Amino acid sequence: MAMDYIGRAYRTLIEARNALNYGDYPLTVRRAQEAVELSLKAALRLLAVEYPREHDLRDVLLEVAETRELPQWFRDELGFMGSVSSDLARKRGLAFYGDEAALKPPSSLFSVEEASRALRDAERVYDNCRRLIEMVRR
Repeated sequence: MAMDYIGRAYRTLIEARNALNYGDYPLTVRRAQEAVELSLKAALRLLAVEYPREHDLRDVLLEVAETRELPQWFRDELGFMGSVSSDLARKRGLAFYGDEAALKPPSSLFSVEEASRALRDAERVYDNCRRLIEMVRR
């Protein structure tokens, strides 16, 4: 399961990069969120941690930090990864539907800077999770 999830996270990052290159910033944010979720769920699956069927995994990561033995480099990244998970989970619906109450489509809500940051953060989360998986597999 972990290997499948991390592989799908990688392919989702490719989609996010392509969306950014085409100027589709909401899709970049949406795919970045999906990549973060898949990456984190891959790491949690590897650690035999049951996670909620939710998009924001911050609370689970905080719990893992308290209850699991983890490499220090990964532990050092948990705060960052939890923040990214929460931030992008909040933006997930806006990136897909826009702000319906304000009649603002997704394309009016995200800038190139925000999309670039989402992608950069998702790549860092992915790299951390992939590194953990590779380390444990060895």
